[in-house]
Amino acid sequence: MNRKPSTHFAFTGRKSASNKMPREINRNLVFNLIRIHQPLSRADLARISGLQRSTISLIVDVLIRERWISEGSTVSLPRGRSPTVLHLNNQRAVIALDIQPSEISVAAIDLGGMIIAQNKVPLPADPTKVIQTIVREVKKILAINGRSFDGIGISIPGRPETSPENPVFTPRILWPVLELKRKLQRTTSLRVKMDNVANACVLSEVWFGESDGLHDLVVVNVSEGIGAGIFVNGRILRGRDGMAGEFGHVQIESDGPLCPCGGTGCWESFASNRAALRYFQEITGKPSPPSFEALLRLAQNGNDFAVQAINKMSLSLGRGLRMIASALAPTEIVVVGEITNAWYLFGPKIEAEMKHNSLPNPPRLRPSVEANTARLRSAVALVMSEVAL
Repeated sequence: MNRKPSTHFAFTGRKSASNKMPREINRNLVFNLIRIHQPLSRADLARISGLQRSTISLIVDVLIRERWISEGSTVSLPRGRSPTVLHLNNQRAVIALDIQPSEISVAAIDLGGMIIAQNKVPLPADPTKVIQTIVREVKKILAINGRSFDGIGISIPGRPETSPENPVFTPRILWPVLELKRKLQRTTSLRVKMDNVANACVLSEVWFGESDGLHDLVVVNVSEGIGAGIFVNGRILRGRDGMAGEFGHVQIESDGPLCPCGGTGCWESFASNRAALRYFQEITGKPSPPSFEALLRLAQNGNDFAVQAINKMSLSLGRGLRMIASALAPTEIVVVGEITNAWYLFGPKIEAEMKHNSLPNPPRLRPSVEANTARLRSAVALVMSEVAL
């Protein structure tokens, strides 16, 4: 298995103020243009970038030699010489790990975001066995894929930032998160990048071209809890100890439900997937479905109780988004999570509540276009983007 140290690339596809050498800025620009617009020719690159064709040729030759990009088939044109198009080297890949409290998804994903192989595995109830289970699954994925892996990207609910005072904040994870990173590095000899899932999804939104990286952006991850990733001035806003974006733990009601963080009445207690399952049980007086996905299917099939439960969740979600819109005034808010699979049902209610009594010019609200893969594909951006350092 070919494992090589990897160069990082600038985050956006545009030139920006930087202390980098002009040569490196141009290299980043060309790579990002290929990444976003592939396949395209050298002539296309020169036209879009504004660089001289001779400069483009030199940079492209380096990127091909270092196996970042590949030359594809020749494109036939009505007149003139037929150009050869360029695209990312799909033989390079990363391992993606999406950690959730009760299960993990592990996948091999190429630089273009295509999932090559994927497994979803329940985690053992015994916290002492979790890390060995995850390492075993990663080794399985590595063994069946003959690609060059550039690293392992891990998205996790919580804030795995290290500091003497507060080494980690993962209230729903009961095993040593940072030990997993060390164990994977020792076992695989690959670089391992770990970040909060919402931060990782912010990187993914820009890496795969859905957001341009020039405008302020907030990604809100809605799952068993709620977290936000904030992208401002071309960087992720992390705050002290990496705690920026924990809107899910803003208290909404002082006497609300107990939250895993130890507080009561947090926003995620009213607007998360767990909240919707609780609402269903309160409405029906019966046990809730086994998962939010099951509840969502009931709603999509017209079950009135399921619709009521998720509507209640949606109202609370919209109110919290109004808080984010008012506090941060981003250009765009993107929602990630299972609820986006039924955005046609609940998205209008969420957006209407976000805009209710809001400040002028509220942000654009949209679901992630990668409803079921955003968390996994974010691993590519985590590993390959210099912003994730």
